[in-house]
Amino acid sequence: MFLKIHRSPGTGDVVAVCDRELLNTTITDGDLRVTISDGFYGTTCVDEAAVTEALSRGDNINLMGERSVGVAVKLGLVSRADCIIIGSVPHVQIYRF
Repeated sequence: MFLKIHRSPGTGDVVAVCDRELLNTTITDGDLRVTISDGFYGTTCVDEAAVTEALSRGDNINLMGERSVGVAVKLGLVSRADCIIIGSVPHVQIYRF
């Protein structure tokens, strides 16, 4: 998985994670087109332990893909029902206040 943490002093960190095979691709669903770029999701490939650590600290979490979303489901942060499906790719955003 690819992981990037966007540091936002005063507003909390944004944790972005996507599955490896999705990076720098565009997925479509009808008229909706989503580009999964390394500018947002980063170029650092990490394991599940690193994703778990980042998710435990994120105030705003953006996940794209089966494995990425699966980590959040395993941690009890979301359920599969909380996800939207774009094409065949699960996506979820989590906000902590």
